[in-house]
Amino acid sequence: MTSKKIPENIKIRIQKLKDTIRKHRYNYHVLDREEISPEALDSLKHELASLEEKYPELITPDSPTQRIAGEPLPKFKKVTHKVPQWSFNDCFTEEEIRDFDERIKRMLKKHYGRDVRPTYISEIKIDGLKIILEYKRGKFFQASTRGDGKVGEDVTLNVKTIDSVPLVLRDDVDVFVEGEVWMSKSSLEKLNKKRKKENLPLFANPRNASAGSIRQLDPKIASERPLDTFIYDIAHLNNDFPENQESELKLLQKLGFKVNKNFLVAKNIEEVIDFWKSWQKKASKEDYPVDGVVVKVNEKEHQEALGFTGKAPRFAVALKFPAEQATTVVKDIILQVGRTGVVTPVSVLEPVLIAGSVVSRATLHNEDEINRLDIRIGDTVVLQKAGDVIPDIVEVLKEMRTGKEKKFYFPNKVPECGGDGKIERIPGQAAFRCVSSGSGEQHRRKLHYFVSKKGFDIEGLGPNLIDAFIDAGLISTYADIFGLKKGDLEILSGFGEKSAENLIRSIENSREIILGKLLTSLSIPNVGEETSYLLAEYFGDLENIRYAKTEELEGVDGIGSVVARSINNWFEDKENQKSLERLLKEIKIKKQKGKDETLKGKTFVFTGSLSGFSRDEARSKVREKGGEISDSVSKKTSFVVAGKDPGSKAQRAKKLGVKVLNENTFKEMVKD
Repeated sequence: MTSKKIPENIKIRIQKLKDTIRKHRYNYHVLDREEISPEALDSLKHELASLEEKYPELITPDSPTQRIAGEPLPKFKKVTHKVPQWSFNDCFTEEEIRDFDERIKRMLKKHYGRDVRPTYISEIKIDGLKIILEYKRGKFFQASTRGDGKVGEDVTLNVKTIDSVPLVLRDDVDVFVEGEVWMSKSSLEKLNKKRKKENLPLFANPRNASAGSIRQLDPKIASERPLDTFIYDIAHLNNDFPENQESELKLLQKLGFKVNKNFLVAKNIEEVIDFWKSWQKKASKEDYPVDGVVVKVNEKEHQEALGFTGKAPRFAVALKFPAEQATTVVKDIILQVGRTGVVTPVSVLEPVLIAGSVVSRATLHNEDEINRLDIRIGDTVVLQKAGDVIPDIVEVLKEMRTGKEKKFYFPNKVPECGGDGKIERIPGQAAFRCVSSGSGEQHRRKLHYFVSKKGFDIEGLGPNLIDAFIDAGLISTYADIFGLKKGDLEILSGFGEKSAENLIRSIENSREIILGKLLTSLSIPNVGEETSYLLAEYFGDLENIRYAKTEELEGVDGIGSVVARSINNWFEDKENQKSLERLLKEIKIKKQKGKDETLKGKTFVFTGSLSGFSRDEARSKVREKGGEISDSVSKKTSFVVAGKDPGSKAQRAKKLGVKVLNENTFKEMVKD
């Protein structure tokens, strides 16, 4: 049996990810130098792990997913770990942590031959430097870094200067414990002020400060740095081992170690998720750096049954907080025409989870910004989103380039500008604008009409929101509306998580549309609602209309030569063709209900307000049964439907002898 052929671009992408991760891991873990944020590095690692999971035959022993980060620095004495040091696999979403829970239960059922409901312990994940402490007969013997998991660095003298590390335990045990060295945010601020005065480089974050302090050859320097620890695990003990992780934390505290008290024993994975969500809000208020929650199966018996992979425990996972930075790919660069005619470039992104939401758009501001970043279509980029700030591309990872990336150049024309579509760069500024003034308003009105009840009827999406989306660079064409993600909306004032979810649901529910309404929504000149339905009924299929000749269109009863030429011209226009093709990839044209000709040959006029229908719903009911709609009363009119406060149309109907129906009679006539 042969495996399926792996696309060449996937192979290239995986190799590029490996090389880039190796480079930045070495900088981060060995040299204590940070060229991209830890969050961006996590995003690259997560993408690599996902691709390797999909294409396991491409996993190699030297892949960053198969080994633990870091190498011992040559200036330190090397320590071969007596107990292997593992790293945790990462989770970023509720879906991933639920998958972890299901996987645990499946493996335990296979091991025990029955269903097992484990409990979990959730502990705060400290963003510091991992250390391993060894005690002999209760006395501090050695401290080492994790290194590559097998060999670390001897940092005994430096760790010995940290007040929270006990030199003598409260029990004469032989024990290996693991924990995190960290520096508080307030201490880092003071340290950086001092370094600034001394013209020394500043530490980027508490983690870098911790690592830089522990990796000093001179213990005196480490002793002057305000370092602290949290110890969270017993790797080896020459005594009775605790039955669960909660008891292990209590034992560590009893022995004299500093243990973080913010942990939770959870009965199920939902309690874990609640704990994780609560700490997303609280973490920034703590003085120590927190970047997630570590989730472990609480029972030691179950931990032993689950065991380890080549690099990580199966019984535990690191559930990271939503990153404010992530990496993604620029799929396209489009131009957005604003209310004042200013033309703004917007990047269309491979959808990515950032700061808790999926986003697919980021503004590129202007031509100068594109040139400054040297951003190209196909580039892998670092995307940043802090709080409610609009997502912004902050860096291009040029080492990820394959040579197929395309430079972007501003065109001479943009169809959304109207008229001849010409654009020009504003003198003395970086921005472009439409040469024809006011043309952007026409484009806005088309988008307003597109989402209205006569078009796609997207609930909750009206003209004001369309304008806001245009101004924020989120939409430019009809198709863009269906490409919106929840995270794109949350950057706008007044949009919370719930309102964003509701609008995205409305958009999703509107993807299917009948042909008549689709034609109406396109704002084809001289083609109104009635003409659209006539075309749909006569031709039955969009392709037949697209390629119909003028004389064929004139053959439709009710369509004259002017309208026929207008339809033909619209479908022959290359920009309209491009816009329509993009839209058709996002929507589905559904067939009208089975042909009902109950009202065939009957023409209806509506006047006054109806209580059980909107005007559009009432008209649709008539069309569904083969009837026709008119706006004026004549002798050819079959019925006038009069609602509350009818106008002159009802009086004219009586004069002409046209039957006037009340709403209840009409309701009976059109009921299914």
